[in-house]
Amino acid sequence: MRERGGTSKHDKRSNININIGKSGRVVTMDDDDDVVLRIPNSRIAPPEGSHTPLVSALKASAAQDDAATFHFPGHNRGRAAPSSLTQLIGIRPFLHDLPELPELDNLFAPEGPILDAQLHAAKLFGSSETWFLVGGSTCGIQTAIMATCSPGDFLILPRNSHISAISAMVLSGALPKYIVPDYDSSWDITGGITPSQVECAIKELEKDGRKAAAVFVTSPTYHGICSNLSEISRLCHSYKTPLIVDEAHGAHLGFHPLLPASALQQGADLAVQSTHKVLCSLTQSSMLHISGSLVDRERICRCLQTLQSTSPSYLLLASLDAARAQISENPEKIFSRALELAVEVTDLIKEIPGISVLERQRFSSFPAIDPLRLTIGVWQLGLSGYEADEILYRDYGVVSELVDTRSMTFAINLGTCREHTLRLVSGIKDLSATYIPTQGAEEERVDNNSSHPPFVDSKMWLSPREAFFARKKRVSIKDSIGEICGELICPYPPGIPVMIPGEIVTQRALDYLLHVKMEGAVISGASDPLLSSMIVCNV
Repeated sequence: MRERGGTSKHDKRSNININIGKSGRVVTMDDDDDVVLRIPNSRIAPPEGSHTPLVSALKASAAQDDAATFHFPGHNRGRAAPSSLTQLIGIRPFLHDLPELPELDNLFAPEGPILDAQLHAAKLFGSSETWFLVGGSTCGIQTAIMATCSPGDFLILPRNSHISAISAMVLSGALPKYIVPDYDSSWDITGGITPSQVECAIKELEKDGRKAAAVFVTSPTYHGICSNLSEISRLCHSYKTPLIVDEAHGAHLGFHPLLPASALQQGADLAVQSTHKVLCSLTQSSMLHISGSLVDRERICRCLQTLQSTSPSYLLLASLDAARAQISENPEKIFSRALELAVEVTDLIKEIPGISVLERQRFSSFPAIDPLRLTIGVWQLGLSGYEADEILYRDYGVVSELVDTRSMTFAINLGTCREHTLRLVSGIKDLSATYIPTQGAEEERVDNNSSHPPFVDSKMWLSPREAFFARKKRVSIKDSIGEICGELICPYPPGIPVMIPGEIVTQRALDYLLHVKMEGAVISGASDPLLSSMIVCNV
């Protein structure tokens, strides 16, 4: 941690002196000390010294236990912390739950430890600049789309994009040009999008005299399916169109030879990562990375100032700094043990009768599936994913990450241990032994309309923004067919909308929602959780 009196070092590459003042802020001076400038958002290399600048700053600030504090938050460094919560997590989190004190820097104009931490992150992940996010990847995706799309601009994106992309179109006024992704009916799983689909969408817009303001791709998907971002980025850049990648599930990519390359390594202009998913920051903390010159970084900053909280949690921010440092210690080998466990558990489960494992052959148009994402199909046992998940949790204490109609997905990460993977294998073996179905049981559970995703025949009547602000009315579910959907309805997780505001309600989409609800899915976004009625646009 820097002394409060200030320190100085010389950066030979930029030929400037970096001086840390009493407030922790950074100023620059030329070699003759003639000019003093603030350098927020500098692209110089991260300073030497503290390996975790923000963690160190927070530690030093919290250590001032004799300070007479008259600032927020109201628990006053834990002195008035609610006992019910301190009994659960102790007092220490409250000691470090501090506001924007001078020595802790300012998220919206970083010049001290936040800037240093973000520079370290940019170096590790290979971006030209990185921003810390306290609103999750939702905030990052909204920022990326708002920074590239103005009202009336077209955004090319897969129809199975996360709900944050839909809300971003409401905020920005962008118009969607949807691509229907690959779909496997046996698994009831959608994949990514291909370069040829992106090119087709670009050319369709061109025929109408339009140009895409940006292309948005989800890679990897929740199930770990990775799109060919190298080819998609090459295609986008040939049209001078920025590529945004929702890499929420891929902050770990590129750090081991057995892992797929990251979005930035493949030429993405903006990449949004949930650092808390496979890496080890606190839930809700994420990063936004920029590369190249197609996107205006100043517009990124304005969007972040609009969307992020003005009272960011320094616990979340410090956890991003710590998670980055954890990877930096041994980036080439840190995932070796997790990958070994993933290979072992996958091979063991493949041998279990009646169980399927999702492999790249099911989505052969895509270059890779994340080996740390294990998806297991159980339909041959006559079970839905929801039923199998309940049994594993109830009888074996196994908790999955994602449950679908016909499968379960398990996330293997740095905290995964062999005891738990073997317990998973044991539970799956017992499921197989108990629920081997009679002939025909599998076919009985197959939906006759499942050869296409539930949104394949969806048609947009109003833009997401128009539908959001349109007058609404409630109708019975049977009367909703053919109406303009007024609410965003999706099984969650994974948070992929089946119905989007502005689209015509179809029988296929409605049947799918009713089916997954009956199977045990939680339906998010519906004002009537029983799905006996629906909000539609009254236009």
